[in-house]
Amino acid sequence: MAYHRTGRKFGRIAKQRDALVKSLARSLVLHGSITTTEAKAKELRPFIEKLVTKARSGTVANRKIVNARIGDAGATKELFTKIGPEFKSRNGGYTRIIKLPQRMKDSAKMAVIQFVK
Repeated sequence: MAYHRTGRKFGRIAKQRDALVKSLARSLVLHGSITTTEAKAKELRPFIEKLVTKARSGTVANRKIVNARIGDAGATKELFTKIGPEFKSRNGGYTRIIKLPQRMKDSAKMAVIQFVK
């Protein structure tokens, strides 16, 4: 039985999937909005929402956790100085996914993931 299977594999091994999500999260934090496939955006959303929740408090322990998860000091600083305080009064729902037309090359469903302003 295939109960409670979560997460998408994207045709990659575990290390590559982790690197993909880290890279997408880093790009989202630094640019505020990225265009990617719908599946990747849906997989990125819970990952980045948890990081923003940690960035809201601004403690040193949370900063270390976020830095370990993203793997980029610049993105961590951006998250804690700009994005975290911006969502101080918001209880979740920090990102939105907007669906786009399919990609012409391979008909992949595309989407934009961005932070809610």
